[in-house]
Amino acid sequence: MHVGRVVFLLLPQLHLLDLAGPAQVFSAAADSGLDYRQSFVAESSEVVSAQGLPVRAEVDWPDLDPADLVVVPGWRSPASRAEPAQPATLRRLVAHHAAGGTVVSVCGGAYLLGRAGLLAGRRCTTHHELQDELARRYPAATVLNDRLYVVDDRVATSAGIASGIDLALHLMAVRHGPALAARIAREMVVYARRNGHERQDSAMLRYRSHLSDVVHRVQDVIDERFTEALPLGELAGVARVSERTLTRLFDASTGLTPLRYQQLLRVERAEHLIGHGVAVEAAARAVGFTDARMLRRLRARARSTHSVG
Repeated sequence: MHVGRVVFLLLPQLHLLDLAGPAQVFSAAADSGLDYRQSFVAESSEVVSAQGLPVRAEVDWPDLDPADLVVVPGWRSPASRAEPAQPATLRRLVAHHAAGGTVVSVCGGAYLLGRAGLLAGRRCTTHHELQDELARRYPAATVLNDRLYVVDDRVATSAGIASGIDLALHLMAVRHGPALAARIAREMVVYARRNGHERQDSAMLRYRSHLSDVVHRVQDVIDERFTEALPLGELAGVARVSERTLTRLFDASTGLTPLRYQQLLRVERAEHLIGHGVAVEAAARAVGFTDARMLRRLRARARSTHSVG
């Protein structure tokens, strides 16, 4: 199944971890059987990284379709007034987004999205040392200072360096379900959430920063089967505890009931589908709701929570 190409746009003095972290996530997804093909493009055939390692790149862009991702890793001194890319490169970013594609930045890569005009009227974030300057440079953007990553209308931005892994895992979760993202996170030994006190957008990651093996086992089942009806008794049987004990442990570890956790996964997946043109009714059925009424209620609750948070 073709699920999209991932194109990394490499700029001079790019940070290697900004590139390698997300690339590892998509490589692991390909190893799991998804048809992710990675390309590395630049305005010259060799780009010297900020760490001194030269990186080979293609100068010709592949043909893109809306399923593809374009990822812009950060580079050294992004806040400088020097233009890091030619106007033709910026136009490619804009055209891909306008055609329905997703554009992603890691760390200071948000500056290139700003130069392309993709941050205007959208929420975004970047490395904490760059946030104030990004807000000054692009006043039409809403720069959020308390997020590891932000996704707004197929423009996804992340904070500092390793948060590119968090964002890539989030994209895996909303595209292919939380079970795959959790499995890749475990393979990469980022199973427990770093900086768990910071706000973030992925339910799969947000509620995994605990040490309860019982709750993790139940979450694994919910992640894998979140579109199904999952009675509490069945989940308790998986954990080999009583329903009352499971409810108590789940609340202590996540602050949620198992049902509420499942609902958050469903809404997260539905939001992704709706953002890609799927009707609300169809999205509701795809994630396991019998009709759209519950989905609308939960979406309204989530919006209300974010507006006061």
